[in-house]
Amino acid sequence: MKKLQIVLLIFLTTLIIISCQNKTSKAPVLIEDIDLIRGNITLCGSQDFGETSFGLSTNKDVKEKFDLALSLLHSFEYQEAEKAFVQVIDEDPQCVMAYWGVAMSNFHSLWLQSGSDYLEKGSKILAAAKPLPKTERENDYLEAIAAFYTNWESLDRNTRINKFEEKMKTVYEKYDQDKEAAIFYALALRASADPGDKTYKKQLESGKILESIFPNQPNHPGIAHYLIHNYDYPELAKHALPTARRYAQIAPSSAHAQHMPSHIFTRLGLWDESIQSNLNSTAAALCYSESIDPNGHWDEELHGMDYLVYAYLQMGKDKEAIEQYNYLKTFKKVFPENFKVAYAAAAIPSRIALETKDWKTAANLQLPQLNINWHDYPWQKAIIYFSRALGAINTNNLRQAQTDLDTLMMLRDQLLQVKDDYKANQVQIQIKTVQAWISMVEQNESEAIQLMTEAVEMEENTAKHPVTPGEVLPAGELLGDLYLRIQNPEAALEAYEKDLKSHPNRFNGLYGAAIAAQKSGDKEKAERYFTLLLNLAPESDRIEINEARNYLKMQ
Repeated sequence: MKKLQIVLLIFLTTLIIISCQNKTSKAPVLIEDIDLIRGNITLCGSQDFGETSFGLSTNKDVKEKFDLALSLLHSFEYQEAEKAFVQVIDEDPQCVMAYWGVAMSNFHSLWLQSGSDYLEKGSKILAAAKPLPKTERENDYLEAIAAFYTNWESLDRNTRINKFEEKMKTVYEKYDQDKEAAIFYALALRASADPGDKTYKKQLESGKILESIFPNQPNHPGIAHYLIHNYDYPELAKHALPTARRYAQIAPSSAHAQHMPSHIFTRLGLWDESIQSNLNSTAAALCYSESIDPNGHWDEELHGMDYLVYAYLQMGKDKEAIEQYNYLKTFKKVFPENFKVAYAAAAIPSRIALETKDWKTAANLQLPQLNINWHDYPWQKAIIYFSRALGAINTNNLRQAQTDLDTLMMLRDQLLQVKDDYKANQVQIQIKTVQAWISMVEQNESEAIQLMTEAVEMEENTAKHPVTPGEVLPAGELLGDLYLRIQNPEAALEAYEKDLKSHPNRFNGLYGAAIAAQKSGDKEKAERYFTLLLNLAPESDRIEINEARNYLKMQ
């Protein structure tokens, strides 16, 4: 009897353990339970996005759909890429690389995304792929992108991107004949690059890999695209000029491919080419948004508009820049709500007011009325308050300038709280600039120069964020302006000339250098800079152009 009781006890205990295990084990993730983007793929223009080939072992139709999805992914056409990958899953649920493609489409490698929905989706799609049969190569690709999504609740973005880079390096080294592995590893290097590293170590390493395979794949969109991102710096831009002039031809139907060359054109001061690039890009983006939502505007359109306004202003084409701003003011709905939209919306009116020295307008700027939550974008909000502060200083309203300065400090602290050191540093540069100009108005010249010099050094030691064509006003140029204001034209000329090396062909930089040279008694340089200015903007009706004409006539 006692033995029977023991046997029954063991049996019941086993049942309880099994029952508990069943309760705690995770149910399989079903593809139907994931909020995937579905629908017809929206393609504008010639529907040409370049040539890619991953080498899938599947039927021809699925393979072609996958390669289209891959091409869209390489040009950051993320929404349509996800649609295409999902269509592959629907046609061939065993195609594990399509699950990888969805995860990659939700990983915007160079952009900081808001919220956690994309992280949850990426984690779920990878979980759905886990039990599927796969080759060793496919498993390695999945594990690489999984490194970005694993423990996203507890690990910060930079840590996860670095883990992705480490995994992609392993894939790259393991499959040395796999060109897609090389390309995605190059992207991972660029994504994990430290924005404070002015040696550009990772960008150069990435560029070297891409350049080695570009000759054999001249129509691959990812190679051209990532080369431009790697060299989107004043010191490196010249290396990407031939590629910039090719990328739009490789993927003519991609709004982003039409826009990306302007990153290099902007770095080199090639304003005509930048304008044409962004006119093409915004037209393609508008075509896309009208197909998706006729009442809305796609983020890529606003991104292109910011670069377009910047280029117009450098050529003194203020009317065209203002037309873009007036057009922006008609926008009621933008999609998706993200940092690119917020940046362009804040930068466009700020650039116009500051570049044209319309200080009254600058002092009265307000946050644009768009359907975005500005609380989520302190860096972008700071652009408006920085512009307001400079406007207030130049209209002798120090009380407002101090209020706007306090707001800038609050926005910097918000960024520090979320450990976004890069953007906090950008706002700190603005803070020092405003403090410098307040000190100048208060006739504390030595403090003004010190603060402005510190702002310049901080800006020089920080890489440009890919979202922007450039600062709304470069600190080096503002240092030149400050020296002119305190009657030190020799120092002003030195500051302008130094800034023009990293910001070539800027209208106000050339004008400032011409004035500083003229006041310094350097007629040769004054004539050279006035001539450059006149050649840059011969049709502009700005007073600076009339001044240049009059000076050159006198000579």
